[in-house]
Amino acid sequence: MKFGINLFPTVNPEELAADDYFAGALDLAVLADQLGFHHVKTVEHYFYDYGGYSPDPVTFLAAVAARTSNVRVVTGAVLPAFTHPLKLAGKLAMLDNISRGRLDIGFGRAFLPGEFAAFEIPMDESQARFDEGVAATVALLGEEHVKWAGDFHNFGPVTMLPRPVQTPHPRVLVATAKTRASAENAARRGFGVMLVPSINSRSDVTATLDLYRQTAAAAGHTVTQEDVHMSYNAYIAEDPIEAFTRGEAYSRRAGRALKEATADWATTSSSNYVGYEKLARRAEERDFQQQISDNKALVGTPSQVLHQLEEIRDWYGDITVSLQAISGAVPFEEARRTVALFAEHVLPHFR
Repeated sequence: MKFGINLFPTVNPEELAADDYFAGALDLAVLADQLGFHHVKTVEHYFYDYGGYSPDPVTFLAAVAARTSNVRVVTGAVLPAFTHPLKLAGKLAMLDNISRGRLDIGFGRAFLPGEFAAFEIPMDESQARFDEGVAATVALLGEEHVKWAGDFHNFGPVTMLPRPVQTPHPRVLVATAKTRASAENAARRGFGVMLVPSINSRSDVTATLDLYRQTAAAAGHTVTQEDVHMSYNAYIAEDPIEAFTRGEAYSRRAGRALKEATADWATTSSSNYVGYEKLARRAEERDFQQQISDNKALVGTPSQVLHQLEEIRDWYGDITVSLQAISGAVPFEEARRTVALFAEHVLPHFR
């Protein structure tokens, strides 16, 4: 298994000024590089406590790349529905060069009604815009003299500069939060997947992962552990009571942020998002102890978390895990402790 950190902010200016957030997040990224983690990942979201401090993951990851030497930088994920593929491909190609070929590109469809409303994009177009946006961006990164005639974009022939360091293009990962068909489509194209175990049952994750691996094999693609990413909220301390008590408080904070960001689903419906109206209610209803028991959050002492990860590996095989060590407005000094304890006591068991 491989391990990295996912810097998913759930914080607002009253809790932490943005410049202080970025200073702490960059310090944490440097620590992850020094301690031998595989990657640093961050999200694209707007307007809300839920991810709103990261409207442009490429900008943040460029700063990470400039301060580090070994960790891969992962967009987890960019949202092609909100960015023209010419702009998105250019930014990603620059990041691959700045990082000297350490970029993995995660694409997401977006799911917050408030974001779609602000960008004046109909939610019922999200799947079509996502499919075209990913295809056009990947074509621009991997090919020259690209001519595109789609439902939403027309351009070319153009050759994007700079060309990526990685050929034909950086690894591509597709977020598959709830829709199993997304994993199947990614497998056919030879893309990786980013799964969300915290909002799905173990049986659903297993079924999606089995479908992904079987479809990829049938299409002639080899799936490695770096093609399957899963993110887990993580809180580690030497004292198990402290880990549980503080972790539960931060989990509640993260749940409130998700509830606020998804509140519009109470009055929104879309054929592209079946069942999403339940998100806000589920964010409040999550039982923290059950999340730990179900291995949907990594919480406890290093040995307890090691046991959780051994079970996760038994369930899903060798995968890439992202530790969400700051979600819920966790103070950076506590997040650094989680990362350091993990590196000292857990990481060596998987090398």
